[in-house]
Amino acid sequence: MSTSDRSRARDLALQALYALEMGADDSDHLLEDLCNDEPLEDSALEYAKGLVAKTREQAETTDARITELADNWKLERIALIDHLILRMAMTELSEMADVPVKVVLNEAIELAKRYSTASSSGFVNGLLDAFVKNSPDRFRV
Repeated sequence: MSTSDRSRARDLALQALYALEMGADDSDHLLEDLCNDEPLEDSALEYAKGLVAKTREQAETTDARITELADNWKLERIALIDHLILRMAMTELSEMADVPVKVVLNEAIELAKRYSTASSSGFVNGLLDAFVKNSPDRFRV
């Protein structure tokens, strides 16, 4: 799977997570529906499905870490899209060991630039950097 395929998979995973948060049907076809306009290779689609499933499974754990790392920020104050990007990136870092840390960080920052506010990329970068630095035995940058 090429880098652009995996980037597109992350983009679609984020869109699916957002749709699910907004009350979309939790169907297995959500990602297929999202990529109707731009087909995705089967391996990238499977990666996106796995990322969505793992992100949802780990939501409570990642939310606790976000709360712990976000000094002076209550979880409710964090923009939903930033929250979802953080959840997804922390899950990818923790659950998908084959993906380099720098790649996950860069992709999360790019998603924040694309879908959120001008200051969101710095916020996302700062929290993910703290997440990685507070787990030196797990991550090699």
